[in-house]
Amino acid sequence: MANSVSFLALTIVVLLVVPSVIEGSDAPFIVAQKKATLNRFKSGAEKLSVSIHIYNHGSASAYDVSLTDDGWSPEIFSIISGNTSASWERLDVGAVLSHSFELESYVKTVFYSTPAVITFRVPTKTALQEAYSTSLLPLEILSDKPKASALHLAKRLLGDYGSLVSSISIVVLFVFMVATPSKPSSSKGSKKKH
Repeated sequence: MANSVSFLALTIVVLLVVPSVIEGSDAPFIVAQKKATLNRFKSGAEKLSVSIHIYNHGSASAYDVSLTDDGWSPEIFSIISGNTSASWERLDVGAVLSHSFELESYVKTVFYSTPAVITFRVPTKTALQEAYSTSLLPLEILSDKPKASALHLAKRLLGDYGSLVSSISIVVLFVFMVATPSKPSSSKGSKKKH
């Protein structure tokens, strides 16, 4: 969740700042997000699914795009499927490239992953350009995870979504009050008969 929030914050900053910086220039702007999910699938082993999404938020295509994510220590991880590197011919403006692979670990440890490196070519420059993916939170491999109690889950949901629920409730209450006609009081509405 924290990784998603950090990527969302990064994306917002990129979308607000980058257009003013690259306005008038014809260049790609690469943003890459790295995600990982741990799943214990048999006793004594844990599977790690890694996915990397590469976005081009610039104003020109990137060519000869190459992804390398070789920060996975062979003493801790073995590759189950896929590769830790990939390459593509081009990444057009507004397009997304995705790559995923799976690793397996039998070692109980806390692992700190390095960002993936993306290299690409821009027609107007001779040197290859580099971009880096977001980093991951520390991965607790084969850790003894305590069972979450109902109270802990309720606190977490309240912390994550409490302000959203409050905001929506206020808007719904306001709309209800505006949309509901006021009822006339009995003293104003009654006419005296003479």
